[in-house]
Amino acid sequence: VDTWWQTETGGIMISPIPYSTPAIPTFATLPLPGIQPALMDEEGNEIKGNQVDGRLCIKFPWPSMARTIWGNHQRYKDTYFSAFKNMYFTGDGALRDSVGYYRITGRVDDVVIVSGHNLGTAPIEDAINEHPAVAESAIVGYPHEVKGNALYGYVILKETGESRNQDNLRKEINQLISDRIGPIAKLDKIQFTNGLPKTRSGKIMRRILRKIASNDTSNLGDTSTLLNPEVVQEVMDNVIK
Repeated sequence: VDTWWQTETGGIMISPIPYSTPAIPTFATLPLPGIQPALMDEEGNEIKGNQVDGRLCIKFPWPSMARTIWGNHQRYKDTYFSAFKNMYFTGDGALRDSVGYYRITGRVDDVVIVSGHNLGTAPIEDAINEHPAVAESAIVGYPHEVKGNALYGYVILKETGESRNQDNLRKEINQLISDRIGPIAKLDKIQFTNGLPKTRSGKIMRRILRKIASNDTSNLGDTSTLLNPEVVQEVMDNVIK
């Protein structure tokens, strides 16, 4: 199943109920009982109906929600409750399909503007991960002289893909993206890697990947707390210039 939750929510918020909710790959489906999600537009208006997308908020409290940030309650209010009045803003974008199922499209700040097009990284990663040779992927933007930004892909291959011709794999991955999303979303650079830098809770550290893709490695921040800090050097050593 695909589920949606955050550390701050204290538990799963949107998820299929086993043996009850018909599941669709990449969709977290429906909110659990008592959870009231809302999709908001940039002007702060709730977007009603189905077949819509917007910024994912929660409009009513739930028992396990974070209630403050230790020693800095104002930061808690500014981070989660300042973007939309009386709403908990998750920082994520989402779409709601024709039957009301929710699909998380990625962090709002993980949208990359390529040649004037707003591209969410999550749908592109979903498309890449459909390739039978791909185990996992992460997409970030990097500065481009013509497009403004271009897309850089970090891809972990399954064992069946490691023996494949890498140039052919790159072409197949971009063709898959073109078929699923459109040619504008194709990657300019694809780096095959054995791992991705992750936090101890399994979250990919895209901040680090963005800096590496942009050849800005002078200040990556503290990497010692990562689950696999040794991966950072490996990614840097094999970055595509």
